[in-house]
Amino acid sequence: MTNILSKRALIASAPPVATDFTVADYLLTRLKQLNVTDVFQIPGDYVKQFTQALEHFDGVNTIGAINELDAAYAADAYARCRGLAAVSLQFGVSTYSALNAVAGAWVERSPIVVISATPGADMRNITDMYDVLFHHSTGDLDSDRKIYENVTVKAITLSTNVGAAEQIDELLVDAITDRRPVYIACYKEVWGQSCPRPSNTPLKPRVTHSPELALNDAVNQAWAQITAAKQPLILAGVEILRFGLSHLLQQIIDASGFLYTTTSLGKSVLDERGDKFIGTYSDAASIQSVRDIVEAADCVLTLGAIITDDYLALIETKYADMVLADTAGVRAGYFKYGDVTLQDFMQALLAKFKASKSGYPIHAKAPPQPKYPEPWASNSDPVYDDQPQVITYNRFFAHTMKFLQDENLLKDIVMTYGVSSAMYVATNCYGLSQGSFIASAAWQCIGFETGAASGAQLGSGKRAWTVAGDGGFMMVCQSLSTLARNQLNAVIFVMSNQVYAIEQVYVDMTAFEPGPTHTFDTFDILPKWDYLALAKAFGAEGIRVETVDELKAALPRIAGIKNKPVLVEVVIPQKDLPGQMHRLGSE
Repeated sequence: MTNILSKRALIASAPPVATDFTVADYLLTRLKQLNVTDVFQIPGDYVKQFTQALEHFDGVNTIGAINELDAAYAADAYARCRGLAAVSLQFGVSTYSALNAVAGAWVERSPIVVISATPGADMRNITDMYDVLFHHSTGDLDSDRKIYENVTVKAITLSTNVGAAEQIDELLVDAITDRRPVYIACYKEVWGQSCPRPSNTPLKPRVTHSPELALNDAVNQAWAQITAAKQPLILAGVEILRFGLSHLLQQIIDASGFLYTTTSLGKSVLDERGDKFIGTYSDAASIQSVRDIVEAADCVLTLGAIITDDYLALIETKYADMVLADTAGVRAGYFKYGDVTLQDFMQALLAKFKASKSGYPIHAKAPPQPKYPEPWASNSDPVYDDQPQVITYNRFFAHTMKFLQDENLLKDIVMTYGVSSAMYVATNCYGLSQGSFIASAAWQCIGFETGAASGAQLGSGKRAWTVAGDGGFMMVCQSLSTLARNQLNAVIFVMSNQVYAIEQVYVDMTAFEPGPTHTFDTFDILPKWDYLALAKAFGAEGIRVETVDELKAALPRIAGIKNKPVLVEVVIPQKDLPGQMHRLGSE
């Protein structure tokens, strides 16, 4: 990955700043101690004291974003890779615009520190005396905090530097403990006020332990179900990755011998190589062997999973057979233990497996992972079977995944997806490294993937490998400029069919049938864009592929580009309906 431009070169002519250690410096020091070395930013006059401190702060880079969604999506992806992220926003007009992205981070447990500033004490006095409405304000100068209380662990506004250090520490501990966003604003003058320096010891999450009796009851009830099962299965979710429990999950798999699958959101909680991973379970979008094993399981040990409506069929058929442990507590069958923590439960369950004399670990092996051209060939739209050069969703993944595997590049990339047909097709991938699949699979935000690319690449140190629908890309295409500005060689593949295909699947799937009598709804039809011209305007490399051979020829060229982003228009038929989406839409 190419390093971003030197901050010192960019600010060489900047005016001198105050030497006092400020509230802004305190927050930045604490963030740096927690491995946040990049802060995404939209400037503004209220928040200028913080942004000026950021520009001059050694060891934390300023990543100027193009708009608020770009900045907040990037921060979300960065937090998923680093464990914490920060985004600096202007009061009102910026914080409101970023709200969608922060809500997604709340749902999917991605800890972002949202930083802002409000009109200060002088402005508030003027408002009280003269009823002046200051810019960017609704009239309620506390409205930002009130709104963000709904999508953060904690939202605070500091009116003074007195006690600021303690409140910042408490806020950051909340973020890293719950793995969810927090919000902090100051009166505009407070960011520049003096503050004591923090200790050199980084902040740590709070540790909550389960009541001993409740933990014993939960584990014993779960153990009764587990030991009675003939075909047990582990379903792992994203909380395993967020809370640093992947090593514990691997130990449970080793001690039990159980096969495991993951949710779409939890894909790549472990390295996907090995003979215990059956593939990712994404309901009807899953490949047949995965669905068969899940449906046959008589005990589903579900660890750290956020159960969304993508898994209604699983809940409806397996509720009584599930042992479910997440950050909200433990459920074993119909028995609930709300004060038992995920980590305590996993550790106690591991001890049970290790102490057991009843045949653990079992000797189960996952079916062999599909070999090229599977699982893609059998899921590709059969309408195009006699047109082998037409790129379909599944043919795109068949050839890009084969290239990445053949060139040993899977270890060097991080995939990013918003919700799209491509995301569901991508859940069929095998061989990914731990933490290399980032998707808006629960919040299901169209456009997330392009904004997330910069944060994913900066946060992971790996190349962002992004697949977007054209509708999603159109929502945040300016993010390409952020990538170019920072010389990040992320790849954005745009599946170009000029329609909201995933929306049409759920509105009326007959639109995909051949013939002029079957048409898409007007609201699902997109404008035609010149992607090559757009790439040039933003400073990216532009590539257009219309055939399978052109795609295969482009992949080595893409791999060789080092210092700028690549926008690849992948032309696919408007009516290409991948098997994964056909099954999902038919349920």
